[in-house]
Amino acid sequence: MTTFTKFASSVAAAALFSGAAYADGHAQKWDMPMAYAATNFHSEQGVIFADKVREYTSGAIDITVHPGGSLFGGGDIKRAVQTGQVNIGERFMSAHANEAPLLGWDNLPFLATSYEDNAKLWDVAKDTVNAQLSDLNMVALYTCPWPGQGFYFNKEVGSSADTKGVKFRSYNSATATFAEELGMIPVQIEAAELSQALATGVASAFISSGSTGYDRKVWEHLSHYYKVNAWLPRNYVVANKQAWDALDEATQAGVMKAADETAASCAAKSAELSSFYFDELAKNGMTVTDASPEFLAELKVIGEKMTAEWLETAGADGQAIIDAFKAAN
Repeated sequence: MTTFTKFASSVAAAALFSGAAYADGHAQKWDMPMAYAATNFHSEQGVIFADKVREYTSGAIDITVHPGGSLFGGGDIKRAVQTGQVNIGERFMSAHANEAPLLGWDNLPFLATSYEDNAKLWDVAKDTVNAQLSDLNMVALYTCPWPGQGFYFNKEVGSSADTKGVKFRSYNSATATFAEELGMIPVQIEAAELSQALATGVASAFISSGSTGYDRKVWEHLSHYYKVNAWLPRNYVVANKQAWDALDEATQAGVMKAADETAASCAAKSAELSSFYFDELAKNGMTVTDASPEFLAELKVIGEKMTAEWLETAGADGQAIIDAFKAAN
């Protein structure tokens, strides 16, 4: 039984009440918190999704997008959806791999480093991941990959000899592990707080896509970006399970049509922007280059260790995902 069963009945009652509202001719108003800036492509795609939902449900569901952590901070969005504080939200689910290890499936270093392989990995993982989300009182509507992850530093880095003692912004257990293995000090920081953390010295390095660096204008504080393409993590748009189950089939079908179309357009936008972000970082004075062979070799050794440790916690379900992915390639 999920730990959220105890509040399921009250949440279900709220969802059924909101469902009844449309029967009286009024649209359900759903607030959708998102952690990233309004100009980030994930947030822009969220607005597109909301527009499509209004169209495809004939106005039954009216979603208002709240980007930049303005309604709930990134770390609070999952809980808000689970408990029914909101009916829908977007979250970087691997941030919760400590609670549910399977959610770290998309942070396995150097397993699926292209958009094509990332899509294949999601295809074999989604049924198992969706079952995990259901246990957490959520329903995945769509997911969208970030560009490949690389390292930001405020100095030239050729190997782990240059990373000792660096304060490193982490966003989940995988990034914290990378930091520790490289002798850095991990500090948990949400994307909305990153600029302030860099400006005040709370952190001076992190791993992320070019998107985060561009959104946060990190060239104001950092000097180097190293292309590593370690993994392509995904954001999830999820609905509260009781709110979802309270919708009639036609409304659910309309929402899922919007979700499927947005998943495709969001992945395409991510791929389209990948090189653009690198160009913008360089244009603003950052050194953008491939990681050195020595540094990359060290990262791959760490990646193998991280995958082995993940399998210990994710168990047979995790192994099945990796085995199915390798069989598909």
